[in-house]
Amino acid sequence: MVLHFSYTFLLRPAAISALCLTLLSGCVRQPNIQGRGDARLQGVWQQDSIPYREQLNSFTEHRLKFTCDSFYVDLTTHSKVNYYEAECYNQGIWKEYAKGNYAVRGDTLFLAGTFTKANYKQKVSGCYRTGRYTEGFLIRKATATLLVLESLNDHRESAMALKEKIDCVPKPL
Repeated sequence: MVLHFSYTFLLRPAAISALCLTLLSGCVRQPNIQGRGDARLQGVWQQDSIPYREQLNSFTEHRLKFTCDSFYVDLTTHSKVNYYEAECYNQGIWKEYAKGNYAVRGDTLFLAGTFTKANYKQKVSGCYRTGRYTEGFLIRKATATLLVLESLNDHRESAMALKEKIDCVPKPL
């Protein structure tokens, strides 16, 4: 009687070990630190003027602050039309605030965050919008002192001047 010895039982554990090693080495743990963001945007940007503002029924002025990969936005809306209850309308001028993270892909700026109170703490109720804040802009021009963005939503251009330069110092998450 001849005994045949098979090595297949040895290959299975070796194959499983190789697969596990490949999967484990393919994963890279990201550091628990804030991303650097886009160097061109770092700072506080203020929209100083809006073309044809007197002819518009409503318009919103933007103030954007970019620090590393985070953004803070102050929105000041001027409206001749009352969209809200009387106590919220505030004679046609109101402010909204949001914060979150941003990403730049090619020539497009994406903002994703939440509406907040004036101190940038979570807003769960009250006048105006609550919940998610998402906005997209085409970056028409980005120089050391001028940022021109076109809203992907209403196609209005916002020309913003740099008011304060900020150097990104990433913080732990």
